[in-house]
Amino acid sequence: MNHQPWQLSDQQLTLFCHIQPGARQSQLAGLYNNCIKIQLAAPPVDGKANKALIDYLAQLLARPRTSICITRGHNNRRKTITIDGISQLPCALSDLAQK
Repeated sequence: MNHQPWQLSDQQLTLFCHIQPGARQSQLAGLYNNCIKIQLAAPPVDGKANKALIDYLAQLLARPRTSICITRGHNNRRKTITIDGISQLPCALSDLAQK
């Protein structure tokens, strides 16, 4: 089975992510179990990692923070994230699929 770690439909991008908090720096780290692996420098304490995740994705995808929402997995490493106002897959993510 070849599932993509994202879905793009109706001006909304849904990302399926595996988050690694407490990393040395925030970065895309490739694919992991059909998810986008994202390393975050923030610790998993008091919602800091979730806030850092939204900040990182907003910067990476050049989207306002208000367009990014964690829809599933607030207290879990596996998260589902929706981003409004995107009609095509951003280069940063399409490059992951090529690797």
